[in-house]
Amino acid sequence: MDRLAFNAMAAINEERIGRHQLSNDIANVSTVGFKRTFEVTLQPHQAVGEGFDSRLQPRMYANDQIILDPGPLMVTGRDLDVAMNHKTVLGVTASNGELAFTRRGDLKVNANGVLETGSGHIVRSQDGGPITVPQGFKLSFGSDGNLYAIDPAQQGVPQQQVIAQLLLKDASDTALAKREDGLFKVDGKPAGTDFASGTGPVSLTPQALEGSSVNPMASMVKLIEQSRSFEHQVRIIKESKSNDESGASMMKVG
Repeated sequence: MDRLAFNAMAAINEERIGRHQLSNDIANVSTVGFKRTFEVTLQPHQAVGEGFDSRLQPRMYANDQIILDPGPLMVTGRDLDVAMNHKTVLGVTASNGELAFTRRGDLKVNANGVLETGSGHIVRSQDGGPITVPQGFKLSFGSDGNLYAIDPAQQGVPQQQVIAQLLLKDASDTALAKREDGLFKVDGKPAGTDFASGTGPVSLTPQALEGSSVNPMASMVKLIEQSRSFEHQVRIIKESKSNDESGASMMKVG
């Protein structure tokens, strides 16, 4: 009966990764531009060692690449809100100064006049530097990633001026993984590594935001399934103990 308890305990331990991932997804249901990163599956694995030739142990296999499927589009009407279309990602500067990427488009101008995301990461321009915005100018974005500014004090009809272009990359041909700070990096490469834009289109939807790609209902169903699986594995361990005790009692009687 030790095999039952051993495999049940292994299943509980392996499913821990999936529970953590699911909890993280549910916590970010309302996070702008949040992307799911984890797909996990539980598969049997041949146990290795003397006396274990016939044993199969459950093992969790995970894919940590970011799933860039688009989330719901929310029209806000705010000039500095942008939603990235297709597989487009935005280049930003992480808190440690490294190049990173994101799908978060709730942009703002900080106290120093520098454009940053809602989470405080500095947005990079096409040349790799920060974007400084002239004070008092009215800003707007084009679908191509150009940042336009209008001087309200200009005489006559105000003219739009292109002051910067966002660092946008198409990631349809590049696998991305999530950093510890929630930003994206190239999967399998050191943090801060750049990549060549793919062949897909790069564009924005101005005055809109992309919602989280997490499906709340599907996540809740998975959470219930994982809870039931945990209870089932615990029940197996208890039944294994009960069977062992019954067998020991029969041996004593004999």
